Amino acid sequence: MPNTDRATRLMPKMLIADDDPLVVAALAERCSRMGFEIDTATNGLQAMIKASRGKFDILVIDVNMPEADGLTVCAHLLDPEKRPMDVIVVSGRRDLETVERCVSFGAFYANKGPEFWGSLESALVALFPEIADEIRKVGGRSTRVEVKMRPRVLVVDDDPKFGTFLSTRLAKHGVDMLYAADTMQGFKIACKDKPSVILADYDMPNGGAQYLLAKLRTTPATLNIPFIVVSEGQLDETSSQVLRREICGHPGAVQVWRKSQQGDELLAELQKFCGFGQN
Repeated sequence: MPNTDRATRLMPKMLIADDDPLVVAALAERCSRMGFEIDTATNGLQAMIKASRGKFDILVIDVNMPEADGLTVCAHLLDPEKRPMDVIVVSGRRDLETVERCVSFGAFYANKGPEFWGSLESALVALFPEIADEIRKVGGRSTRVEVKMRPRVLVVDDDPKFGTFLSTRLAKHGVDMLYAADTMQGFKIACKDKPSVILADYDMPNGGAQYLLAKLRTTPATLNIPFIVVSEGQLDETSSQVLRREICGHPGAVQVWRKSQQGDELLAELQKFCGFGQN
């Protein structure tokens, strides 16, 4: 719902919070032409501080950001005792939980992808009917900038320290990490979120990497997701060959690594499937 307590001003103020500089630049350029006064933040903590101190009419915020995620920022800012603020939450994940939390905050939701600009325009028109004509005029123009979903790596490992290590390294390259502590949880996440690549520990309770790979390769939604196996020790050649075999005509593991090789070599392998650049 539009903020009926919005202060009357010629240009409504918008805070854009996203850790992808290309997305921030594209949003800032387009929304400024719609008639918004723009400020930006590159992480959740910075967004929280700026939004708390400034008198913004609307916050456009990405869910996955360093320091504090977008939904945590919303939970802090959208206190009914504070001055109301309209919010559009942006995410590359179209999961029910995220959408339901947006609804609970009274926020709009825009999914990154081909329909993003249309969803953003619709939300802004609903929130700012006084400048709807200008929003539609700018929103209707073609743009070369596509707001894409960030690449995602699913790590399936019963050692959370391994996941924490990778999460920190991947975040520096603009890659989101999904984490599962066992194979069944990993399988459910893979089916729901369809990550760019899956990295699984060879030996885990309730079935290891080989069991998970077999389930993925016999499920239509996950048939061809690249799969990398990591292990504490060196696997024998026979085990490695079994992991690399095709399953029902679909690829086996693309690589088998020891965890001691988890540094730059592993990041270079993940880069092939996620498209990030090495720093």
